[in-house]
Amino acid sequence: MKRRTFFRSGIAGAAGITVLGSSAIAPGSRSDEGEIVYRALGKTGLRLPVVSFGVMRSDNPSLVRAAYEGGMKMFDTAHGYMNGRNEEMLGNYFSTIPRESFVLATKVKPAGVDSRTGLPSKETTAEAFLSMFNLSLSRLKMDYVDILYMHSAESVEMVRHKEIVRAMLDLKKQGKVRFIGISTHKNEALVINTMAEDGIWDVVLTSYNYRHTYRAELDDAIDKAAAAGMGVVAMKTMAGGWLDRERTKPVNARAALRWVISNPNVHTTIPGITAFDQLETDLTVMKDIALTDEEKSELVADASFPGLFCNACSNCVPGCPNNLPIPELMRAYMYAYGYRNAAMASELLSETAVKADPCASCKTCSASCVRGFDLKDKISDIARLVNVPYDLIA
Repeated sequence: MKRRTFFRSGIAGAAGITVLGSSAIAPGSRSDEGEIVYRALGKTGLRLPVVSFGVMRSDNPSLVRAAYEGGMKMFDTAHGYMNGRNEEMLGNYFSTIPRESFVLATKVKPAGVDSRTGLPSKETTAEAFLSMFNLSLSRLKMDYVDILYMHSAESVEMVRHKEIVRAMLDLKKQGKVRFIGISTHKNEALVINTMAEDGIWDVVLTSYNYRHTYRAELDDAIDKAAAAGMGVVAMKTMAGGWLDRERTKPVNARAALRWVISNPNVHTTIPGITAFDQLETDLTVMKDIALTDEEKSELVADASFPGLFCNACSNCVPGCPNNLPIPELMRAYMYAYGYRNAAMASELLSETAVKADPCASCKTCSASCVRGFDLKDKISDIARLVNVPYDLIA
């Protein structure tokens, strides 16, 4: 949907400026500002619509403006998104908007973390982390960000990395960050439970959708986080967006998002938005979160397809004689074919340091996937990007 058509539809009518204060609203209740459903973000004092903006793949300030005017209040980016252009775009737009009327979240991935084990190295320092954060703050043209996440943590060692944690707490004391958190794509339950036990974290950003194979464990961790007063934000809500490589079988975005929001301990979501028709869907869900019986049936039917989303259970890894980082390779595959973002896939591949054809020595694949992925086929397919120069696709 083009921008002009979107605005004519009336979906993006001006919502006015709302000061994001400390009044908490019970999960699932409707605010007195129209029909938008708000939830309290843990004990942060923030109250947010149940749908926020995942800006990861968007470079269109008009889309951001339409989301803001349509009632979205939180915008989520990261230091590495689009080589920094993502933060710059947000900074250029929001530098003209009253600061108290929106929530800005960014993420910094510590340097030197092993993509296979999730463990830090000598390169994982507070100095490197702070350097990246300060650059992010400069790009965003802000004196502070509302939420700073340690990006993509998947081990207890990273959750409790003394240097990084101390640096984040210091940023909070300095007023450069209001709330600190962690984002996690893998070993989510372990990460979330550790965060809840430590009691110093304000927010967790976790992968969460209807296609997770270890949902009970993840739900328990989310319940524990909410009980500890942590805000819970869900990402990867669309499970890759498509059920097939050829993009002929789309995930029902409205149903998938409503499924996530049906968990009252998920306080807001950050679906990736790149087009006005996607925004229209998300703004509609923001005002009507009820999952219909028809939508439930469609999500159940989707389970017969392997899909593109890998929930990084890592059950496949012990069966791989080459010890490949299969979950990361599957995530790169989703980025390339589900998101149509070869640059993101290439960047992730570079972190894994895999070769162009890592499965060449195996006649048959001895690793098995709980979702039924043809692992060898997918790995051989996505690994072709290794030989493509990044500047040709970025």
